[in-house]
Amino acid sequence: MTANDEQFDVVVVGFGPSGAVAACLLGQKGIRTLCVDRAKEVYDKPRAIAVDHEIMRVFQGMGVADRVMEHVAAFPPSEYYGVDGRLIKRIDTVPEPYPLGYTPTMVFTQPPVEAALRQHAASYPSVEVALGTELAGFSENGESVHVELRSEDGSIRRVTCRYLIGCDGASSTVRTLLDIPFEDLEFDEPWLVVDVKVNERGLAKLPKTAIQYCEPSRPCTYIVGPGAHRRWEIMLQEDEDPAHMQQAPRVWTLLERWMTPEDGELWRAASYRFHALVAKRWRRGRVFIAGDAAHQQPPFIGQGMCQGIRDATNLIWKLDAVMRGAASDALLDSYETERKAHVRELTTRIKELGRVICERDTVAACARDQRLIDEAGGTIRTVTRQEIVPGLRGGMLSAKAHAANGTLFPQPRVRDNATVKLLDEVIGGGWRIVVADPTLVSEDARAKAANLGAHWTCVQPDSHNGGFEGHVVQEIDGVLAGWFEKQQCGAAIVRPDHYVYGVSSDAALLAGQLEDLSAAMR
Repeated sequence: MTANDEQFDVVVVGFGPSGAVAACLLGQKGIRTLCVDRAKEVYDKPRAIAVDHEIMRVFQGMGVADRVMEHVAAFPPSEYYGVDGRLIKRIDTVPEPYPLGYTPTMVFTQPPVEAALRQHAASYPSVEVALGTELAGFSENGESVHVELRSEDGSIRRVTCRYLIGCDGASSTVRTLLDIPFEDLEFDEPWLVVDVKVNERGLAKLPKTAIQYCEPSRPCTYIVGPGAHRRWEIMLQEDEDPAHMQQAPRVWTLLERWMTPEDGELWRAASYRFHALVAKRWRRGRVFIAGDAAHQQPPFIGQGMCQGIRDATNLIWKLDAVMRGAASDALLDSYETERKAHVRELTTRIKELGRVICERDTVAACARDQRLIDEAGGTIRTVTRQEIVPGLRGGMLSAKAHAANGTLFPQPRVRDNATVKLLDEVIGGGWRIVVADPTLVSEDARAKAANLGAHWTCVQPDSHNGGFEGHVVQEIDGVLAGWFEKQQCGAAIVRPDHYVYGVSSDAALLAGQLEDLSAAMR
């Protein structure tokens, strides 16, 4: 560190979706942030294609949801067909009313969404964006991180920050410099990803649902993207040259089952090896990794980008609390604890779906088909994608065990005077205590909540205050009423990232949980 170093609170390396969301959340809190990326422009072709309701809720809190929704469509059901064309599995979304206020699973067009996130991040006065800039190196002295950045002309810029976050992708420079290895969860398969802008003639030929062709000869996924965008993920044979298979003539040969070159424009064809990898460490002192720098998973339910944004959301509220003096440095250890376990569990579940899709032995595939049909009792039950995505299993959660702990708290539609809004639009973010039974709110609980900076909301059949100190909301569809009944509780303590810290049906227990939370933050 030198006297001439520029000073920032946080440096974010990588300005893809995870880095842009991190920068937005930091900017929203007024945290002095520098975000760098070696690329000067958004990559103009789609990579991620799926986004879910949890992430849309994050975008809503950032104030960018409306811009994102311009490029989003509902994800149709996914149907799995076996060796002889029989339906063997079906995945869809939960029915309305939607628990978080948005269609639970959606498809989107990445380039304009990523551009909107970047523009939003750059709009904050406390955020500086430096494109055409790469990380040359960094060192930490326990009190700060000294960072060297290299511009396109080779000049070196030196900055000092309190924390460094590597959101710099699968080949992460930050992870490499930290010498953090990946844990291999044992999935490694060659695939070709093809995106096509389909014309009206082509659209008339294509399926209206997403399809998993679980055929041993050539497993394949077909995805209905927004508008005229369609994607195929096609498994390659081990003896096929990936570079050759992504050339246009070969791609159209692979697609001839569905369409011809006259039916659309080839947008992208890229070969990948689908991996299941999780970094062994996510924090080293004042340096963190997130997104693809920390994990990679097969794409079979479209959770790759969602996972990276969950990382950013989890980390930034904790960094903010520590930098404000509202929590001790130990809170930052829960980032790795929570996110690593969540990624491992979800990746394991995605892997199992991948095993169903990728079976190459015909005899084994026939046995798989019959097993799935037998397990369904002859009638294929629809599994929701939301059943596949787990909650948090540990970390900053109440020690009073309950099934609701670590799950996402609902965001129903509520009435705000004469206007219908989503819950967060009315009550805001941060720590919240939402109660269905106001008798659980004691003076002791209020005092402890005040120490946390938490605010109160009461869900009532009508929106009359009735003397309650805090927000009083009347929900429209009974989502919260049903949730409190299912969880058999009258109050929920909700974290800034919308996960449930703990629930209570007893006034003394609620006050005790708030006291425990205060202690855990310190």
